[in-house]
Amino acid sequence: MTNQAPLIDGYEVVIGIEIHCQLNTESKIFSNAPTAFGSDANTQATIVDLGFPGALPVLNEGVIERALKFGLGVNAELGLYNTFDRKNYFYPDLPKGYQTTQMANPIVGKGYIDILVNAGEKNEYSKRIGITRAHLEEDAGKSVHDAVPQMTGVDLNRAGTPLIEIVSEPDMRSVAEAVAYVKTIHELVTWLGISDAIMAEGSFRADINVSVHKPNTPFGTRCELKNLNSFRFIERAIKAEIERQIDIIEDGGKVEQATRLYDPERDETRAMRTKEEANDYRYFPCPDLLPVIISDETLAKIKAEMPELPSVRKERFVNEFGLTSYDAAVLNGSRALSDYFEKLVAIVGKTHAKICANWVMGELLGSLNKNELSIDKSPINAERLAGLIARILDNTISGKIAKEVFGYLWESDKTADEIINEKGLKQETDTGAIEAIIKQVLADNEKMVEEYKSGKEKAFNGLVGQVMKASRGKANPAQVNELLKQLIG
Repeated sequence: MTNQAPLIDGYEVVIGIEIHCQLNTESKIFSNAPTAFGSDANTQATIVDLGFPGALPVLNEGVIERALKFGLGVNAELGLYNTFDRKNYFYPDLPKGYQTTQMANPIVGKGYIDILVNAGEKNEYSKRIGITRAHLEEDAGKSVHDAVPQMTGVDLNRAGTPLIEIVSEPDMRSVAEAVAYVKTIHELVTWLGISDAIMAEGSFRADINVSVHKPNTPFGTRCELKNLNSFRFIERAIKAEIERQIDIIEDGGKVEQATRLYDPERDETRAMRTKEEANDYRYFPCPDLLPVIISDETLAKIKAEMPELPSVRKERFVNEFGLTSYDAAVLNGSRALSDYFEKLVAIVGKTHAKICANWVMGELLGSLNKNELSIDKSPINAERLAGLIARILDNTISGKIAKEVFGYLWESDKTADEIINEKGLKQETDTGAIEAIIKQVLADNEKMVEEYKSGKEKAFNGLVGQVMKASRGKANPAQVNELLKQLIG
C-alpha cells in the first residue's frame, strides 16, 4: 500500500538524507589504530591518521567486505572497480588538510530500500526510497569546546575511523517518511552486523537536506541539518526547519542554501555556514591509494555470508505465520530478536505463532525494556518461554496465571512446569469443583444475578470476576463463562 504525504500549510516538503555509519572494524580504515569508543583524548591516532610526511595509508580489507554487504542489502549496483579521492578543506580537527573519501568511483552505486511509514497506525503505508550511492571514507577528529574553560581542544581519536556515507535520493515527503527511512537503514546495518550504529556514540548520524515548495513548482532551495544523532532530534529538527522555511517564504523572503545546526533547547535551527558545492572541495584522485578491484571470488564469498534480509523476513512472517505487518516489523527490530522469535515458533508450532508474538512483544519486551536489557541478555531463553506457552495452550494455566509464572521465570532458572508445581498454580478444570464455587458466588450475589437477568451484561462480568477471585484465579475462564450461564439460566 502506498500513500501521499500531506501538504504542510500548502507546501510540499522534499527531504534527502546522508547517513554516516561507522563500520565495526577493530582498526581504522587506513591504519592499525584501534577504534574503541571512550578512550582518553588523542590516544588512538597514528602518524598515518595525522598525515605525517612519508606515512602511507594501507586499506583495511574489512571495510570493503562490510560495504559490499550493505550494497547487497539495498539492492544496489556494486562498484567492483572503486577508487579513493581527496576532499580538501581546512578545519582544526582535520590535521591532514584533506579527507580521504570516494567521489568518482564509489563502492556502492544506485539502489533502493523499502520503508514502512506510520507502522501499526490506520494510515500505515510502504514506500520505496532510492539510494543514490554509498561510499567509503575516513572520519575527522572532534573539536571539544569545554575541555578547558574558554578554550577549544581537538580530540583526534576518531580521525581515520572507517565510515560508509549513505546518500538517498530526495524521495521523502514528510517527517514520518524521513524518520522511517533512517530507522530502516539503522535496522539494516545492525542486522548485517557491519556496525553497532550506537547513535549516542556518534557511530550513526544523519545530515538531513530539507526544502519546501508549492505543488507543481520547481523544488525549493535546500538547507542541510548537520550531525543529528537521535531519531527524536531528527523528527524535531525537520519540523523546525520546515516551519522556518515556510515562514521566510510567506514573509516574502528567500531561503538561502546553508548548513545549519539544530538547537534542541530552543527547538530551532541556526546557521552554521553557507553550503559548499562539490567544486569547493577540489576533489582529485588520492595518489597514495591504488584502485580497488573486487574479484569474483570475493563477491561470491560476501554473497554466501549474507543473512536473510529484514524486509524478506518481515514478509515471510506475514505470509507464513499470519502476523500483521506491524507485528512483523516489531519482531524484526533486531536480528537477535527475530532469531529468538523464530526459534520460539519452531518449538511451539507455526499454528501458535500469534500467541508467541504476543508474549514476545508484551511480557518479554516489556520486561527487557524495564530492565534495560537486550534480547541476548534475556534471563528467559526461547525454550523456557515455549514451556510457559505450552502450559497455556493445554489449559494447565490461564493467561492471568501465566503472567505470574513469567515473573518467577524471570527471577529464576526453573522451568514453567517446576514453578507451576511448586507454587500450586495449576488451573482448576474439574467441572464439579468449579460448579461448587459458582453456586456459592450466585448465592452471595443475588442482586447481581437479578441485574444480569434484567439485561445488564456488566453484571455477568462482575459475577465472572467473583468466581475467579474465589478460585484464586485458578478456574478455567472458558469453563467459568459456560457453567455460569448454564446455572443462571
